[in-house]
Amino acid sequence: MKDQSLRKLQQEMDSLTFRNQQLAKRVELLQDELALSEARGKKNKKSAESSSQLSQEQKSVFNEDLQKKIEENERLHILFFEADEQHKRLETELRTRLEVLETDAAQHQAVVDSLTRKYTDTIEKLQNDKAKLEIKSQTLEREAKDCRLRTEECQQQLKNLQAALGSRLEESLCIINEKVPFNDTRSNRYNALNVPLHNRRYQLKLRDLAGQALAFVQELVTALLNFHTYTEQKVQIFPIDSATDAISPLNQKFSQYLHENASYVRPLEEGMLHLFESITEDTVTVLETAVKLKTFSEHLASYLCFLRKILPYQLKSLEEECESSLCTAALRARNMELHRDMKRLTAVFEKLHTYVSLLALPSTKPEGLLRTNYNLVFTNIAASLHGFHDILKDISKHYSQKATLEQDVPTATQKLITTNDCILSSVVALTNGVGKIASFFSNNLDHFTTSLSYGPKGGTEFISPLSAECMLQYKKKAVAYMKSLKKPCADSVPYEEALANRRVLLSSTESREGLAQQVQQSLEKIAKLEQEKEHWMLEAQLAKIKLEKENQKLKNSLSGHLTETIQDRSVLSNVAEQKKETAEKSLREPIKSTSLIGMLTITTDNEKAPDVESREDLIKNHYMARIAELTSHLQLADSKSVHFHAECRALAKRLSLAEKSKESLTEELKLASQNISRLQDELMTTKRSYEDQLSMMSDHLCSMNETLTKQREEIDTLKMTSKGNSKKNKNR
Repeated sequence: MKDQSLRKLQQEMDSLTFRNQQLAKRVELLQDELALSEARGKKNKKSAESSSQLSQEQKSVFNEDLQKKIEENERLHILFFEADEQHKRLETELRTRLEVLETDAAQHQAVVDSLTRKYTDTIEKLQNDKAKLEIKSQTLEREAKDCRLRTEECQQQLKNLQAALGSRLEESLCIINEKVPFNDTRSNRYNALNVPLHNRRYQLKLRDLAGQALAFVQELVTALLNFHTYTEQKVQIFPIDSATDAISPLNQKFSQYLHENASYVRPLEEGMLHLFESITEDTVTVLETAVKLKTFSEHLASYLCFLRKILPYQLKSLEEECESSLCTAALRARNMELHRDMKRLTAVFEKLHTYVSLLALPSTKPEGLLRTNYNLVFTNIAASLHGFHDILKDISKHYSQKATLEQDVPTATQKLITTNDCILSSVVALTNGVGKIASFFSNNLDHFTTSLSYGPKGGTEFISPLSAECMLQYKKKAVAYMKSLKKPCADSVPYEEALANRRVLLSSTESREGLAQQVQQSLEKIAKLEQEKEHWMLEAQLAKIKLEKENQKLKNSLSGHLTETIQDRSVLSNVAEQKKETAEKSLREPIKSTSLIGMLTITTDNEKAPDVESREDLIKNHYMARIAELTSHLQLADSKSVHFHAECRALAKRLSLAEKSKESLTEELKLASQNISRLQDELMTTKRSYEDQLSMMSDHLCSMNETLTKQREEIDTLKMTSKGNSKKNKNR
């Protein structure tokens, strides 16, 4: 398209130049005619006057034509200029685009070259990997064949063992049926009378869990005491301050009941402490023997009665606060949310008391709770604890909103703000404590459900306290007997030395495996050499038989020659002469000697024959010694290479063990650092909470001191006024 437009513009430019040339010639001709007409006008004025009209008309026609041509020429010049500018602009754009395309092409070529190099490298790597994998597949196929053979052997052995065990089982069943008249393990009733085993590890684990639970219950008791105490102070302050005005009888009764909270909350900690002390290493702690769990359940029931007693007063107090003139709509909504939360709190404590009392039943009434219901009771306790945690979260959220709204009340004092902060901190501590208890119970739920009741081996009945006592007596007797048999043990190996010995043991086992492989290879070589030895022994026997046959043939031929010599004595002399001649020739001719090291041709007399044999023996001995030396060197090099291979394998094993230990240590280090950071965060939070509590308590004490000083001043003023009134009365 661009080439066609360029061609059109070039054609238009050619036509414009041609028309311009024509117009220029036409203008020149007109100018010449005009000059001639002017000259003629001067000569012939008359004729000019007559022809002036014609010339004027012609001029006007020519001028119009000339004006049109000039305008057309101007328009064509403008088009030519625009076409030229467009051509230049298009040319610059095409050149810049060409440069950009050239740079892109160079970049693409570089990328293509790098990719080709990369792909060639990857192809080479893949080819190498393919070769390695083929080798590995071949080795795996060989190992698979070996494994198939081994599995067949193992299956055969398994069949034999199954047959043997089946026969032995039949024999043992026959003996049991004939010899055993009574088997008490078949009946659960009789098996319950047997003495169960004592699990010391289980007792230690249970004591550890009881210690953790005691710590959590102590935190919960502290938080409950703070919550009830600060709630009592809040009732004395808001909505009516008892220091300035009398509070309602409802709030007076409510504060009186709240003042008794310690007598109901403290026994929870004491009951849990008694339960923890009853769990020792020498006892059997199951639900049937956990008698102290009943006391904890009773203390929990007394605290539940306390909550039921204060619940109506607490609800009425919130309703009375809502009816106060200082209560806004938002504050009234928060009070109603707390109204519902307090009901839910009492309900969840009732659930917990129900389930704990069910767990305490096996120690007092074993028939009150079936063993199949243990899992259900524990799961319900875990669910109730999580619900308790959720309720406390809601109370904390609603009370924080209530505290912020009460700060905006016009009559809010510093004492009210401090008391609200104390209540909020106690609720937060209570929420955290209950969350810890819920997570602790959920994490150890499997342990509780699987091992809190056990009995004799194979039995399904409960263990009774009597059988537990009997088991402990037998345990003490067994411990005393073992102590009497116990001998002083040797000193134990230190931990570092044990680690070093373990590494040496691992390396030695690795070298043992290598030596076992060497022994296997050497046995295979010995078997091959034995086969070759047998082969060459057979060859030697065949050669010996052939030699005997040849000797027999030679003897037969010699006996034939001897008979011929006896019959033909006349020829004997000639034969003797021929023998002498042949002997002389043999002394003169060279002798060919063959041995293990080759063929030797020599020319000697009869006297030099022993020297030839001794030299051959020397050469033979030399080469045999050389061969023995080379074989010894070869065996030494082979043993060294095997030893180095075994050492390399042992070092590789040690390296892998060291890497594994390094990874485990890094993981332990990460966990330790995380635990340290978590403990530091907890320490900082507890420190801040304690500091906040101390500051609030100090502020509270300051405010109480101020009130006491004000009361003392008022008392002093009243005393002074009473003394003045008494003096006036006396004067009268």
